[in-house]
Amino acid sequence: MSAILEKLPKVMPTVMAHGPRDYRFEQRPVPKPGPGEVLLKVKSTGVCASDIKCYTGAPLFWGDEHRAGYCQAPVTPGHEFVGEVVGLGDGAAELYGLEIGDHAISEQIVPCWNCRYCKTGSYWMCQVHDIYGFRQRTFGSWADYMVFPAGALNYKVPKSIPLHHAVFIEPLACSIHAVERGDIKYQDTVVIAGCGPLGLGMVAAAKMKGPERIIALDLSDDRLEVAKRSGADFGINPSKEDAVQKVRDLTGGYGCDVYIEATGHPRAVEQGLHMIRKLGTFVEFSVMREKVTVDWTIIGDTKELNIHGSHLGPRCYPVAIRMIEQGLLPMDEIVTHRLPLSDFQKGIDLVISGLTSVKVTLEP
Repeated sequence: MSAILEKLPKVMPTVMAHGPRDYRFEQRPVPKPGPGEVLLKVKSTGVCASDIKCYTGAPLFWGDEHRAGYCQAPVTPGHEFVGEVVGLGDGAAELYGLEIGDHAISEQIVPCWNCRYCKTGSYWMCQVHDIYGFRQRTFGSWADYMVFPAGALNYKVPKSIPLHHAVFIEPLACSIHAVERGDIKYQDTVVIAGCGPLGLGMVAAAKMKGPERIIALDLSDDRLEVAKRSGADFGINPSKEDAVQKVRDLTGGYGCDVYIEATGHPRAVEQGLHMIRKLGTFVEFSVMREKVTVDWTIIGDTKELNIHGSHLGPRCYPVAIRMIEQGLLPMDEIVTHRLPLSDFQKGIDLVISGLTSVKVTLEP
Protein backbone atom coordinates (compact mmCIF):
# COMPACT_ATOMS: atom_id res chain seq x y z
CA MET A 1 0.00 0.00 0.00
CA SER A 2 2.88 2.38 0.72
CA ALA A 3 3.99 1.99 -2.91
CA ILE A 4 0.56 3.19 -4.06
CA LEU A 5 0.70 6.21 -1.75
CA GLU A 6 4.16 7.09 -3.02
CA LYS A 7 2.74 7.48 -6.53
CA LEU A 8 0.15 10.04 -5.43
CA PRO A 9 0.80 13.76 -5.93
CA LYS A 10 2.22 15.67 -2.97
CA VAL A 11 -0.19 18.59 -3.22
CA MET A 12 -3.76 18.99 -4.46
CA PRO A 13 -6.23 21.73 -5.39
CA THR A 14 -8.62 22.38 -2.52
CA VAL A 15 -11.43 24.79 -1.70
CA MET A 16 -10.89 26.38 1.72
CA ALA A 17 -13.56 28.23 3.70
CA HIS A 18 -11.97 31.09 5.64
CA GLY A 19 -15.19 32.87 6.57
CA PRO A 20 -18.60 33.88 5.18
CA ARG A 21 -18.25 34.50 1.41
CA ASP A 22 -14.49 33.98 1.75
CA TYR A 23 -13.90 30.66 -0.02
CA ARG A 24 -10.57 30.26 -1.83
CA PHE A 25 -9.10 27.79 -4.31
CA GLU A 26 -5.76 26.76 -2.80
CA GLN A 27 -3.06 24.11 -2.94
CA ARG A 28 -2.75 21.84 0.11
CA PRO A 29 -0.78 18.67 0.91
CA VAL A 30 -2.43 15.38 -0.02
CA PRO A 31 -3.33 13.69 3.29
CA LYS A 32 -2.05 10.24 4.27
CA PRO A 33 -4.20 7.65 6.03
CA GLY A 34 -3.27 6.73 9.59
CA PRO A 35 -4.37 3.59 11.49
CA GLY A 36 -8.03 2.79 10.80
CA GLU A 37 -8.28 5.56 8.20
CA VAL A 38 -9.27 5.54 4.53
CA LEU A 39 -7.85 7.82 1.82
CA LEU A 40 -10.33 8.62 -0.92
CA LYS A 41 -9.78 10.12 -4.37
CA VAL A 42 -12.90 12.27 -4.60
CA LYS A 43 -14.82 11.65 -7.83
CA SER A 44 -17.97 13.69 -7.24
CA THR A 45 -19.12 16.02 -4.48
CA GLY A 46 -22.35 17.94 -4.01
CA VAL A 47 -23.21 21.54 -3.16
CA CYS A 48 -25.79 21.29 -0.37
CA ALA A 49 -28.24 23.89 0.93
CA SER A 50 -26.38 23.82 4.26
CA ASP A 51 -23.17 24.61 2.37
CA ILE A 52 -24.94 27.71 1.10
CA LYS A 53 -26.15 28.65 4.59
CA CYS A 54 -22.55 28.40 5.77
CA TYR A 55 -21.22 30.36 2.79
CA THR A 56 -23.72 33.19 3.30
CA GLY A 57 -22.99 33.49 7.03
CA ALA A 58 -25.89 31.83 8.85
CA PRO A 59 -25.46 32.14 12.66
CA LEU A 60 -25.60 28.35 13.10
CA PHE A 61 -22.24 28.12 11.33
CA TRP A 62 -20.49 31.32 12.32
CA GLY A 63 -22.08 32.16 15.66
CA ASP A 64 -24.04 35.04 17.17
CA GLU A 65 -24.67 36.48 20.61
CA HIS A 66 -26.39 33.26 21.70
CA ARG A 67 -24.03 30.53 20.48
CA ALA A 68 -20.59 29.78 19.13
CA GLY A 69 -20.19 29.13 15.44
CA TYR A 70 -20.26 25.52 14.26
CA CYS A 71 -17.82 25.97 11.39
CA GLN A 72 -14.13 25.73 12.36
CA ALA A 73 -12.41 27.76 9.66
CA PRO A 74 -10.18 27.39 7.78
CA VAL A 75 -11.71 24.13 6.59
CA THR A 76 -12.47 22.33 3.33
CA PRO A 77 -16.24 22.20 2.73
CA GLY A 78 -18.17 19.22 1.35
CA HIS A 79 -20.19 16.45 3.03
CA GLU A 80 -21.89 14.91 -0.02
CA PHE A 81 -19.34 12.79 -1.86
CA VAL A 82 -18.26 9.54 -3.42
CA GLY A 83 -14.84 8.44 -4.55
CA GLU A 84 -12.28 5.71 -5.11
CA VAL A 85 -10.33 4.15 -2.27
CA VAL A 86 -6.61 4.81 -2.91
CA GLY A 87 -5.19 4.27 0.58
CA LEU A 88 -6.00 2.14 3.64
CA GLY A 89 -4.39 2.65 7.05
CA ASP A 90 -3.57 -0.27 9.31
CA GLY A 91 -6.73 -2.25 10.08
CA ALA A 92 -9.02 -0.21 7.83
CA ALA A 93 -9.47 -2.88 5.14
CA GLU A 94 -10.66 -5.46 7.66
CA LEU A 95 -12.78 -3.00 9.62
CA TYR A 96 -14.72 -1.61 6.66
CA GLY A 97 -14.52 -4.44 4.12
CA LEU A 98 -12.87 -2.10 1.62
CA GLU A 99 -10.14 -2.69 -0.94
CA ILE A 100 -8.02 -0.37 -3.07
CA GLY A 101 -10.08 0.61 -6.11
CA ASP A 102 -13.47 0.28 -4.42
CA HIS A 103 -15.99 3.10 -4.64
CA ALA A 104 -16.91 4.28 -1.17
CA ILE A 105 -18.76 6.85 0.90
CA SER A 106 -18.81 7.78 4.57
CA GLU A 107 -21.70 8.95 6.74
CA GLN A 108 -21.59 12.70 7.10
CA ILE A 109 -20.84 12.56 10.85
CA VAL A 110 -17.80 10.93 12.40
CA PRO A 111 -18.95 10.08 15.93
CA CYS A 112 -16.68 10.41 18.95
CA TRP A 113 -18.11 7.11 20.33
CA ASN A 114 -17.52 8.37 23.89
CA CYS A 115 -20.28 10.89 24.63
CA ARG A 116 -23.70 10.15 26.14
CA TYR A 117 -25.40 10.01 22.75
CA CYS A 118 -22.83 7.77 21.10
CA LYS A 119 -22.81 5.36 24.03
CA THR A 120 -26.60 4.99 23.95
CA GLY A 121 -26.78 4.39 20.17
CA SER A 122 -27.77 7.89 19.03
CA TYR A 123 -24.44 8.52 17.35
CA TRP A 124 -25.86 11.05 14.87
CA MET A 125 -26.49 13.42 17.78
CA CYS A 126 -22.86 13.10 18.98
CA GLN A 127 -22.00 15.92 21.38
CA VAL A 128 -18.67 16.59 19.62
CA HIS A 129 -20.43 16.53 16.25
CA ASP A 130 -17.63 16.28 13.71
CA ILE A 131 -19.37 16.54 10.33
CA TYR A 132 -17.33 16.48 7.13
CA GLY A 133 -16.79 19.91 5.66
CA PHE A 134 -17.24 21.97 8.81
CA ARG A 135 -14.80 20.75 11.46
CA GLN A 136 -11.01 20.57 11.78
CA ARG A 137 -11.06 16.80 12.36
CA THR A 138 -13.22 16.19 9.31
CA PHE A 139 -12.04 18.21 6.34
CA GLY A 140 -14.55 17.76 3.53
CA SER A 141 -14.70 16.71 -0.08
CA TRP A 142 -14.20 19.90 -2.10
CA ALA A 143 -10.70 18.65 -2.85
CA ASP A 144 -8.92 16.01 -4.91
CA TYR A 145 -8.43 13.74 -1.88
CA MET A 146 -9.95 13.36 1.59
CA VAL A 147 -9.52 11.11 4.61
CA PHE A 148 -12.19 9.11 6.44
CA PRO A 149 -10.94 9.29 10.06
CA ALA A 150 -10.82 6.29 12.36
CA GLY A 151 -14.29 5.70 13.78
CA ALA A 152 -16.09 6.85 10.64
CA LEU A 153 -19.05 4.89 9.24
CA ASN A 154 -18.01 3.85 5.74
CA TYR A 155 -19.81 1.96 2.99
CA LYS A 156 -18.83 0.33 -0.27
CA VAL A 157 -20.79 1.67 -3.26
CA PRO A 158 -21.68 -0.66 -6.15
CA LYS A 159 -19.81 0.31 -9.31
CA SER A 160 -23.07 -0.14 -11.22
CA ILE A 161 -24.15 3.25 -9.82
CA PRO A 162 -22.73 6.16 -11.86
CA LEU A 163 -20.51 8.30 -9.66
CA HIS A 164 -22.51 11.48 -10.28
CA HIS A 165 -25.59 9.59 -9.08
CA ALA A 166 -23.84 8.02 -6.09
CA VAL A 167 -23.07 11.48 -4.71
CA PHE A 168 -26.82 11.69 -4.00
CA ILE A 169 -26.60 8.89 -1.40
CA GLU A 170 -25.89 11.31 1.45
CA PRO A 171 -28.84 13.68 0.86
CA LEU A 172 -31.11 10.73 0.13
CA ALA A 173 -30.16 9.14 3.46
CA CYS A 174 -31.18 12.39 5.17
CA SER A 175 -34.48 12.33 3.29
CA ILE A 176 -35.16 8.75 4.35
CA HIS A 177 -34.55 9.60 8.01
CA ALA A 178 -36.96 12.56 7.81
CA VAL A 179 -39.62 10.27 6.36
CA GLU A 180 -39.01 7.76 9.14
CA ARG A 181 -39.55 10.55 11.67
CA GLY A 182 -42.97 11.16 10.11
CA ASP A 183 -44.21 7.69 11.19
CA ILE A 184 -46.32 7.44 8.02
CA LYS A 185 -49.36 5.12 8.02
CA TYR A 186 -51.05 3.47 5.03
CA GLN A 187 -54.07 5.81 4.99
CA ASP A 188 -52.10 9.00 5.50
CA THR A 189 -51.97 12.07 3.33
CA VAL A 190 -48.35 13.23 3.34
CA VAL A 191 -47.31 16.73 2.30
CA ILE A 192 -43.67 17.40 1.47
CA ALA A 193 -42.88 21.11 1.24
CA GLY A 194 -39.94 21.79 -1.05
CA CYS A 195 -38.87 19.82 -4.11
CA GLY A 196 -35.17 20.42 -4.04
CA PRO A 197 -32.88 17.39 -3.91
CA LEU A 198 -33.85 16.53 -0.34
CA GLY A 199 -37.56 17.01 -0.89
CA LEU A 200 -37.46 14.81 -3.98
CA GLY A 201 -35.70 12.14 -1.95
CA MET A 202 -38.42 12.44 0.69
CA VAL A 203 -41.10 11.94 -1.96
CA ALA A 204 -39.45 8.73 -3.14
CA ALA A 205 -38.90 7.47 0.41
CA ALA A 206 -42.47 8.32 1.44
CA LYS A 207 -43.77 6.39 -1.56
CA MET A 208 -42.12 3.25 -0.13
CA LYS A 209 -44.25 3.67 3.02
CA GLY A 210 -47.47 3.22 1.02
CA PRO A 211 -49.53 6.26 2.12
CA GLU A 212 -52.87 7.06 0.48
CA ARG A 213 -51.47 10.15 -1.23
CA ILE A 214 -48.32 12.25 -1.41
CA ILE A 215 -48.62 15.95 -2.15
CA ALA A 216 -45.53 17.92 -3.19
CA LEU A 217 -45.29 21.70 -2.75
CA ASP A 218 -42.88 23.94 -4.57
CA LEU A 219 -42.75 27.34 -6.28
CA SER A 220 -41.30 25.74 -9.43
CA ASP A 221 -43.65 23.89 -11.77
CA ASP A 222 -40.66 22.08 -13.28
CA ARG A 223 -39.64 20.71 -9.91
CA LEU A 224 -43.20 19.64 -9.23
CA GLU A 225 -43.11 17.56 -12.40
CA VAL A 226 -39.91 15.88 -11.22
CA ALA A 227 -41.63 15.26 -7.89
CA LYS A 228 -44.42 13.43 -9.67
CA ARG A 229 -41.87 11.26 -11.45
CA SER A 230 -40.34 10.58 -8.04
CA GLY A 231 -43.65 9.35 -6.63
CA ALA A 232 -45.88 12.32 -5.76
CA ASP A 233 -49.59 12.03 -6.56
CA PHE A 234 -50.22 15.78 -6.66
CA GLY A 235 -48.13 18.90 -7.08
CA ILE A 236 -49.19 22.29 -5.74
CA ASN A 237 -47.52 25.62 -6.46
CA PRO A 238 -48.37 27.93 -3.49
CA SER A 239 -47.61 30.99 -5.62
CA LYS A 240 -50.46 30.07 -7.97
CA GLU A 241 -53.12 28.61 -5.70
CA ASP A 242 -54.15 28.42 -2.05
CA ALA A 243 -52.13 25.39 -0.98
CA VAL A 244 -53.72 25.12 2.46
CA GLN A 245 -57.24 25.11 1.06
CA LYS A 246 -56.29 22.69 -1.73
CA VAL A 247 -54.94 20.18 0.78
CA ARG A 248 -58.05 20.55 2.93
CA ASP A 249 -60.22 19.97 -0.13
CA LEU A 250 -58.32 16.75 -0.89
CA THR A 251 -58.75 15.49 2.68
CA GLY A 252 -62.40 16.11 3.47
CA GLY A 253 -61.61 19.38 5.18
CA TYR A 254 -59.26 17.88 7.78
CA GLY A 255 -55.80 18.62 6.42
CA CYS A 256 -52.77 16.38 5.93
CA ASP A 257 -51.70 13.73 8.42
CA VAL A 258 -47.96 14.33 8.00
CA TYR A 259 -46.21 17.52 6.93
CA ILE A 260 -42.46 17.49 6.21
CA GLU A 261 -40.80 20.89 5.86
CA ALA A 262 -37.84 20.90 3.48
CA THR A 263 -37.82 24.41 2.02
CA GLY A 264 -35.70 26.26 4.55
CA HIS A 265 -38.15 29.17 4.42
CA PRO A 266 -39.99 30.40 7.55
CA ARG A 267 -43.30 30.80 5.70
CA ALA A 268 -43.35 27.06 4.97
CA VAL A 269 -43.40 26.39 8.72
CA GLU A 270 -46.47 28.57 9.26
CA GLN A 271 -48.08 27.08 6.14
CA GLY A 272 -47.62 23.61 7.53
CA LEU A 273 -49.20 24.43 10.89
CA HIS A 274 -52.34 25.61 9.09
CA MET A 275 -52.32 22.72 6.61
CA ILE A 276 -51.92 19.84 9.03
CA ARG A 277 -54.87 18.15 10.78
CA LYS A 278 -55.39 17.89 14.54
CA LEU A 279 -53.12 15.25 16.10
CA GLY A 280 -50.98 15.31 12.96
CA THR A 281 -47.20 14.94 12.74
CA PHE A 282 -44.99 17.85 11.69
CA VAL A 283 -41.38 17.02 10.72
CA GLU A 284 -38.97 19.94 10.63
CA PHE A 285 -35.93 19.14 8.53
CA SER A 286 -34.51 22.39 7.17
CA VAL A 287 -31.54 24.37 8.36
CA MET A 288 -33.06 27.85 8.69
CA ARG A 289 -31.04 30.94 7.95
CA GLU A 290 -33.57 33.21 9.71
CA LYS A 291 -35.34 32.72 13.02
CA VAL A 292 -38.89 31.44 12.69
CA THR A 293 -41.81 32.84 14.67
CA VAL A 294 -45.15 30.99 14.71
CA ASP A 295 -48.30 30.76 16.82
CA TRP A 296 -47.41 27.97 19.22
CA THR A 297 -51.04 27.79 20.36
CA ILE A 298 -51.73 25.91 17.13
CA ILE A 299 -49.20 23.28 18.16
CA GLY A 300 -50.55 22.91 21.68
CA ASP A 301 -54.10 23.82 22.61
CA THR A 302 -55.56 24.00 19.10
CA LYS A 303 -54.25 20.85 17.36
CA GLU A 304 -52.09 18.90 19.85
CA LEU A 305 -49.49 18.22 17.17
CA ASN A 306 -46.53 15.88 17.24
CA ILE A 307 -43.47 17.97 16.36
CA HIS A 308 -40.41 15.99 15.27
CA GLY A 309 -37.01 17.24 14.26
CA SER A 310 -34.84 15.41 11.75
CA HIS A 311 -31.06 15.47 11.60
CA LEU A 312 -28.68 13.65 9.23
CA GLY A 313 -29.26 10.14 7.86
CA PRO A 314 -28.47 7.58 10.58
CA ARG A 315 -28.63 3.92 9.51
CA CYS A 316 -30.18 4.99 6.19
CA TYR A 317 -27.19 4.73 3.84
CA PRO A 318 -27.79 1.10 2.81
CA VAL A 319 -31.41 1.96 1.97
CA ALA A 320 -30.32 5.01 -0.03
CA ILE A 321 -27.80 2.93 -1.99
CA ARG A 322 -30.48 0.36 -2.76
CA MET A 323 -33.02 2.99 -3.88
CA ILE A 324 -30.58 4.52 -6.35
CA GLU A 325 -29.40 1.11 -7.53
CA GLN A 326 -33.02 0.09 -8.19
CA GLY A 327 -33.74 3.26 -10.16
CA LEU A 328 -36.45 4.58 -7.83
CA LEU A 329 -35.57 8.20 -8.58
CA PRO A 330 -35.12 10.07 -11.89
CA MET A 331 -31.45 10.74 -11.16
CA ASP A 332 -30.67 12.36 -14.52
CA GLU A 333 -33.32 14.98 -13.73
CA ILE A 334 -32.09 15.48 -10.17
CA VAL A 335 -28.36 15.91 -10.93
CA THR A 336 -28.71 18.88 -13.25
CA HIS A 337 -25.19 20.33 -13.19
CA ARG A 338 -21.72 18.75 -13.16
CA LEU A 339 -18.89 21.27 -12.83
CA PRO A 340 -15.13 21.01 -12.34
CA LEU A 341 -13.97 21.74 -8.79
CA SER A 342 -12.34 24.95 -9.98
CA ASP A 343 -15.83 26.25 -10.81
CA PHE A 344 -16.97 25.92 -7.20
CA GLN A 345 -18.08 29.55 -7.09
CA LYS A 346 -20.32 29.01 -10.11
CA GLY A 347 -21.78 25.98 -8.33
CA ILE A 348 -22.48 28.02 -5.21
CA ASP A 349 -24.13 30.76 -7.26
CA LEU A 350 -26.32 28.23 -9.11
CA VAL A 351 -27.62 26.80 -5.84
CA ILE A 352 -28.19 30.27 -4.37
CA SER A 353 -30.26 31.35 -7.38
CA GLY A 354 -32.20 28.06 -7.51
CA LEU A 355 -33.60 29.01 -10.91
CA THR A 356 -32.12 26.34 -13.16
CA SER A 357 -30.55 23.76 -10.87
CA VAL A 358 -31.71 20.90 -8.68
CA LYS A 359 -28.52 19.12 -7.59
CA VAL A 360 -25.19 20.73 -8.46
CA THR A 361 -22.06 18.58 -8.26
CA LEU A 362 -18.36 19.36 -8.42
CA GLU A 363 -15.90 16.90 -9.95
CA PRO A 364 -12.23 17.22 -8.87
